[in-house]
Amino acid sequence: MFGLSELAVILIVVIAVLAAKRLPDLVRSAGKSARILKAEARAMKEQEDKAPQAPAAPRIIQGETLRPSATGSERTGHTGDTPPEGRPGH
Repeated sequence: MFGLSELAVILIVVIAVLAAKRLPDLVRSAGKSARILKAEARAMKEQEDKAPQAPAAPRIIQGETLRPSATGSERTGHTGDTPPEGRPGH
């Protein structure tokens, strides 16, 4: 009988014959879609290249409360009047 590849070729020929009137429109539509997709991908890449890299947004873990991060003297406990413990003076 027929193998899988022969059946596939016959199926493609039957579809082409039955859909001959609509086939050019389908191919044209597929070409337009491909061009639009390419243009959008190119625009997104250009936009990404032009935009400055924004810092990553902080992750919020469920159950945690937001509080400001400690910086400078808050982190070390140093107010500037006296040297912090364990460190020699200025």
